[in-house]
Amino acid sequence: MGRPRELTLDSGFSRIVFHSRRGDKLGRILVAMSGGVDSSTAAALLLEEGHELVGATLRTFCYSSGPAHGKTCCGLEGVQDARQVARTLGIPHFVVDVEEDFSRDVIHDFVREYAEGRTPNPCVRCNSFTKFRDLLRQAREVGADGIATGHYVRISRREPGGPVLLRGADSTKDQAYFLWAISRETLPFLHFPLGDLTKDRVREMARERGLLTADKPESQEICFVAGGDYRQFLREHLEPSHPAFRPGPIVDTEGRVVGSHAGYAGYTVGQRRGLPGGFPQPMFVVEIRPESREVVIGTHEDLLTERVALTDVNWLSDPLGEGQVVEVQLRHRARPTLATVDEAADTISLSLLEPQPAVTPGQSGVLFRGDRMLGGGRILR
Repeated sequence: MGRPRELTLDSGFSRIVFHSRRGDKLGRILVAMSGGVDSSTAAALLLEEGHELVGATLRTFCYSSGPAHGKTCCGLEGVQDARQVARTLGIPHFVVDVEEDFSRDVIHDFVREYAEGRTPNPCVRCNSFTKFRDLLRQAREVGADGIATGHYVRISRREPGGPVLLRGADSTKDQAYFLWAISRETLPFLHFPLGDLTKDRVREMARERGLLTADKPESQEICFVAGGDYRQFLREHLEPSHPAFRPGPIVDTEGRVVGSHAGYAGYTVGQRRGLPGGFPQPMFVVEIRPESREVVIGTHEDLLTERVALTDVNWLSDPLGEGQVVEVQLRHRARPTLATVDEAADTISLSLLEPQPAVTPGQSGVLFRGDRMLGGGRILR
């Protein structure tokens, strides 16, 4: 069996020493435990498979941001629930302080994107930087062979070119859209125990195992934005004189001034609420021009686009070339649409076979073939 191995972990809150024997185990896995039902059940399933587990909860911005954040996925309540689940399962648990990295990579990016008239997706940034990058680094420190999360996605390890990322079997919970920016090199080390399950089945399994998180509701808000008021959050992080908060014109697609606004930071492409009335058709935000502080509105037809450019492209497969046909998903929950690659370089240009509405700069364009994710990028224009 070999000699027990002693590991000492200093979480910043408590010091943990535990012993382990590796001989008859499938391997040690560091499992991310947010304190929700998904990560709790993922840990339980891996333990039942015979893996040796170490539970880790990431201490991000919202852990130290006051009572309004206490019930979010990474708030104080989440840490406490994760710790209790770890006790129930009999596995060690520690907290990793990533607040500095999270602020730099996620929060600062969130503020900068809105300041430049775009609409960011902080969950993508959190996954590509904080969660997977920092968890993998922690896994190496504790001698783990891989990391696991409660995401509803799948890994196939049978492909000749190496592991590939697949959509989750439950189309209503599939989270592949949020993982396009993780490094391809991390794929061999990832485990997603919930990828073949539905949410209802996961809750049922959690109840069967007596996990206190079995019926815990999901948090739908951005974890670091108290009460979901992102405009107030931006005011707290940008100068009051920033152009994003200064009045400007609302114009139609012909350039005619049809109203005014109190700051373009309060608008996003596709928005309908808060716009001037009196038009024969419903009007939507179709463009934000931060350089002139103009918010452009138009009809639903004006909202449609036939071409999309992606930047900050990341590949989880071999890159696509010009002329290839691919499916692109342009918003979470949106139906993928077929597209042809017009240009494949640092920026990818796509021609959509069917025009799509409300394609929003700053959001993600994720490329698929069937269930297999190929990569993705940020929508540039």
